[in-house]
Amino acid sequence: MKKLILPMLLLSLLMAGCKEEEKVVELTPVSVSSVETEAATTQKSTKSPTEPTTATEEEVKISPRVQRKLKKMDIHEKVCQMFMAVPEKTTYYYDTLTYVDDWYKKCYEEYPIGGYIYFDANIVWEQQLCDLLSDSQEMAAEYNNGIGLFQAVDEEGGSVTRVQKMLWKTPVENMSYYGKLNDYNTTYEAGRTIGTYLNACGFNVNFAPVADVNISEANELGSRIFSSDPLVVSDMCTAIIKGLKSQKVASTLKHFPGLGAGTGNTHYETVEIDRSLEELEITEFPAFKGGIDAGADFVMVGHQIVKAAGDKLPADLSSVVVTDWLREKLGFEGIVITDSQSMGAITNNYTSGEAAIKSIEAGVDIILMPNDLRAAVDDVEAAVKSGKLSEERIDESVIRILEKKNEMGLLD
Repeated sequence: MKKLILPMLLLSLLMAGCKEEEKVVELTPVSVSSVETEAATTQKSTKSPTEPTTATEEEVKISPRVQRKLKKMDIHEKVCQMFMAVPEKTTYYYDTLTYVDDWYKKCYEEYPIGGYIYFDANIVWEQQLCDLLSDSQEMAAEYNNGIGLFQAVDEEGGSVTRVQKMLWKTPVENMSYYGKLNDYNTTYEAGRTIGTYLNACGFNVNFAPVADVNISEANELGSRIFSSDPLVVSDMCTAIIKGLKSQKVASTLKHFPGLGAGTGNTHYETVEIDRSLEELEITEFPAFKGGIDAGADFVMVGHQIVKAAGDKLPADLSSVVVTDWLREKLGFEGIVITDSQSMGAITNNYTSGEAAIKSIEAGVDIILMPNDLRAAVDDVEAAVKSGKLSEERIDESVIRILEKKNEMGLLD
């Protein structure tokens, strides 16, 4: 009789494990079943974001060109690749930077970050903008071992444009217009139009489309959102992504896991969103999943605190949001970038270095617009040297960044 006890215990444990697995599947709404199917086919790591993850060839396929670049990079160069900022945060110019000068080159050589985001003030006229972007790429090639720049802009269309407004390019409507129309071809043409003039100027990344779902009338996005129907949002995001991609411009879904249910503004304050995981799986997640399946290159994670995460952290500082939900549940393998960390929801509560380190621990690849760029880079480097962050964790993101740059023709 005693000999049967161990086998029976093992059998009961195995059955309990199976029941637990079944419970997770049953809780997943039908509307996001594709999320589970996609995630099931994606190779996953069981390590937490703060544990060392060795980027071996068996775990991550690294192209020969990226391998060569990575071997030549020191920790400072690697960390810098994980930041994007406005040019003025590199140079500390009081006036807006509109052309590449010797001081800009010197500052970039000291902090060779992965890319820049440009705003209205950086744009004076068309040739000036083209020269600024092309000269910046030449600067990166010269001072950063042939590693080019992500050059980005917020060009959603409608009320949120930089290039169209400043250079009088062909306008497109607010995204709510296309959501009401719900016509794929028309929305694709809007994406293609934006992509055409961005590519002509030298931009290679657009921080669009907005994949938030319009849940609360008091959210901070308004007409920037396509619809209150997640399937419409999914389809329209797909159209914009494909339109941008046709013009060789990378796309960015934002603001994961969704700002549409919010009632505050993360530009100025802490915003908490009372959404359960089941509600997210029914509404917000399918909208983002559609864009992910369409080939979105980046996903931007917002600063909203989501109750379902259970950690009371801004989403871009939360491993639950970034790793458990975006990476694991939705199966996103591209580049995860924060929203601007110069916004009040971050600066009111964290230093630039604290926010950057927490984001990297959560699984983020690129920190966008830290309030103090140099302090953020220095603090992340110090965290690596102290062992708080492993170099393997840094390599994980840098490999992902370099692979995307290689794909976009930005290496050598």
